[in-house]
Amino acid sequence: MQTFPNFTLHLADCIDIIPQLPDNSLDAIFADPPYFLSNGGISVQSGKQVCVDKGDWDKGGTPEHIYNFNRKWLELCRPKLKDNGTIWISGTYHNIFVVQRCLQECGYKILNIITWQKTDPPPNLSCRYFNFSTELIIWARKSPKIPHKFNYDVMKELNGGKQMTDVWRIPSVGKWEKTCGKHPTQKPLRLLYRIILASTNKGDTILDPFAGSCTTGIAANLLERNFIGIDQEKQFIELGQRRRQEIEDKKIAVKLLKKMSEVPNETMVLVNHARKELREMMIEKGLCYLRAGDSKGSLQVTPGFERMHYVLLHTNGEDAQLFRIKKGKEGSFQIWSKETLISRGFNPEHALYYIVIPFENSPIEYSKQLQIKQHLNTFRAKIRPLSDFTGI
Repeated sequence: MQTFPNFTLHLADCIDIIPQLPDNSLDAIFADPPYFLSNGGISVQSGKQVCVDKGDWDKGGTPEHIYNFNRKWLELCRPKLKDNGTIWISGTYHNIFVVQRCLQECGYKILNIITWQKTDPPPNLSCRYFNFSTELIIWARKSPKIPHKFNYDVMKELNGGKQMTDVWRIPSVGKWEKTCGKHPTQKPLRLLYRIILASTNKGDTILDPFAGSCTTGIAANLLERNFIGIDQEKQFIELGQRRRQEIEDKKIAVKLLKKMSEVPNETMVLVNHARKELREMMIEKGLCYLRAGDSKGSLQVTPGFERMHYVLLHTNGEDAQLFRIKKGKEGSFQIWSKETLISRGFNPEHALYYIVIPFENSPIEYSKQLQIKQHLNTFRAKIRPLSDFTGI
């Protein structure tokens, strides 16, 4: 089996491997244990009816079996966490309430129960229930009394400067995550990206006792964390190896990192070029304008426009400053005529109508200077995700 730096896999039962790990060695654990759903049910995948059976490892057992299984591995994990370490466990109503009970019995302190709302759930075929569109993720720390690691400011930045809530709207696994094969319960890289950023720092070590396709490991390594994964299915260990081999290609690694950081419902920023003297007037008046239509320099109305909360003004890629858009009764932008702009002291050219965006003229600090000149179509207004500016 090929080995990689900071990426360790064990083909075994986690009950056998976890005791071998040093105590107080893990900064975080992410676990996606069996939900015990493989009992002959049906669902929809790619528009076709499919059986939901995942494999023998997911076959339902008695309530006593499910309880004993979760109690055992959670009990083994706790001493392996550092005193400020945390554990994340995903599930549905089939298993998550048993997990919650076991966590409390083992001495963990529950911090949050995250609701992962899938933006693209499959339909419910029976039409006798509400559509199943969410999963729950329990976040708990090792000790009730010792503070845990939480990168609050990073989460706030990812949420457009507002405190992040416990409801996360993230799509299911995309095709771009299945180039090396797929796992029946594969988690999206975007989900693990947020979890890892929230509770670990660069150089930390993360364990996944039910590694599956190693999404946790891929996200961890792309974010410069160490990974230990355990799975008892050889085909999934091999899939994890292929995925890890894939990101040895730096171009693919950069592409995946950018893709998993671009949450589709993320707050967006309009990046707009302006001549130096025009930029100064825009800031003074708190107005950003650009041509409406298809001419060079016009706004490209792309997905994300409706989520735009910030505007970044720059001149030839220099002196870039970020401003919060004002939210008025009529929305975040208006269409003005050339004559209206002239009456406000501007001197528009080449178009009859302009998109005008009012913003608060006090600049907002951000942690990453953009190399705007290096991007294609510098002089065309573009919509970019806020994470491009946060330095994460």
